[in-house]
Amino acid sequence: MPGRSDRAEPPRNRRGSGEGRASGGPGDGGPSGRPGDGRTGGGGQPGERRTDPPGQRQPRKTTVTRVAAVRAGYLLGAGVRWIGAASRAGGAGESGLTRLIWAHCAHYAADAMIAVCLAGTIFFSAARSEQRTQVALYLLVTMAPFAVVAPLVGPALDRLQRGRRLALAATAVGRALLAWIMAAQFGNGFALYPAAFGALVLSKSYAVLRGACLPRVLPPRMTLVSANARLSMFGLAAATVCGSLLAGIIHLTGSYPMALRITTAVCLVAAVLSLRLPAAVDSAEGEAEATVVRSDRRGRVWQGQSLGLRVVTALRAAGALRALSGFLTLFLAFYIQATETGAAAAFSLGGLAAAAAGGAIVGTALGARLTLSRPDPVLLTSIGGVAAVAVVATLSYSLTTAILVAAAAGVANALGKLCLDAIIQREVPDALRASAFARSETLLQLAWVAGGGLGIALPSNGPLGFGVAAGLLVAAFALTIVGRRRSLRPRLRSTRRSATQPQQPTRPTPAAGGGGT
Repeated sequence: MPGRSDRAEPPRNRRGSGEGRASGGPGDGGPSGRPGDGRTGGGGQPGERRTDPPGQRQPRKTTVTRVAAVRAGYLLGAGVRWIGAASRAGGAGESGLTRLIWAHCAHYAADAMIAVCLAGTIFFSAARSEQRTQVALYLLVTMAPFAVVAPLVGPALDRLQRGRRLALAATAVGRALLAWIMAAQFGNGFALYPAAFGALVLSKSYAVLRGACLPRVLPPRMTLVSANARLSMFGLAAATVCGSLLAGIIHLTGSYPMALRITTAVCLVAAVLSLRLPAAVDSAEGEAEATVVRSDRRGRVWQGQSLGLRVVTALRAAGALRALSGFLTLFLAFYIQATETGAAAAFSLGGLAAAAAGGAIVGTALGARLTLSRPDPVLLTSIGGVAAVAVVATLSYSLTTAILVAAAAGVANALGKLCLDAIIQREVPDALRASAFARSETLLQLAWVAGGGLGIALPSNGPLGFGVAAGLLVAAFALTIVGRRRSLRPRLRSTRRSATQPQQPTRPTPAAGGGGT
């Protein structure tokens, strides 16, 4: 057009120009449509660099990887917020139970990591012909002394009614020191086994102390059963995650000392979280000592007041379920190692661990959902059901049925522990409750030791092992029924007495100031 060359052409905005979009692609200046290729579009000169306005950045290209990363970050943040809200629900944040939950998670994670390291050191690293000897030596050096020390540890820690936060932190620091020693003396059995024994004693000491601290941070609207269920759920999740991560690190690096040093750091975190518990856990106001071994006042093993036949009966049933857990852990581990090889053995061991952990999680979740207003029938059903499953596994034994028994035992063990907590809460006065929880936890740990010892003593014969376990469970089930009937007799007698006793007629009270006739 005439005169057009005399006017200066205004600068083009190549990002928003319609010509650029028509010739070069959407929102781009290049003829190939690639973002940010630095070439002009439309009427620009070839090779000319595009200059964006100051302060304006080139938009990043949307890719599947970026979308997945953003989505994963959102889901992770939502999960973290949900877990935090679950730990604070029901007034747990105000009472201090949330702090105990996170300290419990750190302690449980440290225990699981130590167990993973010891399992790889003592069980998997040995030759197949030496595995039974190695585990038997471990039980002899660690579990047997613990069976002697535990009856003394429980009462001693129970009498420690001041400074419980420091005691909890001390158990974590002690395990950190022992884990570091095991890492430094990894090939020295004379140092490894005593350190493992010390870690075991400190772990059980924490369980006793935690049982005494829990009633002190209980929210007003929550029962001890619900609080224990919440602690168990969080603790199992933390132990599963941290134990699996550490097993993966060991598989990739092959370094058990490095795994033990990582465990040391987790133990120190547990110590810090223990020190941050509320001051209420150090209070001993209104507490008294109790005994959970016998149901009467004669012949008590531990000094303290008796808790009654119902608590003792429930403790025996829960102890039988805990002993079954220890038996299955060691017996099936040796059985799989003796009968399976290679990938099949690893798959079977993984299935066993998943069944036990999954059963425990299901049982804990089921117990948390139930009100457990009548825990005695639930406990009786738990031990009876797992006894029946064990009998079926004995008659038609296979590795699949054995893993099913492990899952059923996990469910029954978790439910049994929650039922025991509910019975203690119902039957035991407030002044004795902390002591009862502490000492019952010690006896349950000793039951696991006894079951594990039986599992290591029996040969790797599936029907024989499950036959012995089924027989013991049936005997425990019968003792539970007998104990329950004995505990119901006083109530029935009092009911019949009140029903048959004739009511005395009430005499009228003379009025004040009046005379009788």
